[in-house]
Amino acid sequence: MQTGDLLPEFDLPTVEDQRLSDKDFRGHWSVIYFYPKDSTPGCTKEAVEFSSFKAEIDALGAKIAGVSKDSPRRHANFISKQELTIDLISDEEGKLCEAFGVWVEKKNYGRTYMGIERSTFLFAPDGKLHKVWRKVRVAGHAEDVISTLRSSVNNQA
Repeated sequence: MQTGDLLPEFDLPTVEDQRLSDKDFRGHWSVIYFYPKDSTPGCTKEAVEFSSFKAEIDALGAKIAGVSKDSPRRHANFISKQELTIDLISDEEGKLCEAFGVWVEKKNYGRTYMGIERSTFLFAPDGKLHKVWRKVRVAGHAEDVISTLRSSVNNQA
């Protein structure tokens, strides 16, 4: 995905018996971030930090959701345990990860494997990609994204 691309169509589960689709994000500034796995140290820190900005995101009229290949049940446990206030989308088949180009070859300790590249995408209300962060480092990332969101919303007004 590159700046100007449209938000891909999707309709996926979040937690048990709940779903989110691309239609839920249209008409709003939207942050969609991809992360490797629930309940791991970096992913937990990132989700907690984004949750700490949820009230401001709501006040800006924006939406946010995290995406991983974890199941809706695992998402529900993660949300409950960490008291998260953001939505988490379950992409068990990896179709959304593929559409965003975040399912990539990774290397760790000399081992090569496929996994989710930690990435964040900011979409404008018209559904067009406004900004991309790839190969994200967790420290300070949520604050950077919210700062960019705040500036984008204010410049639109």
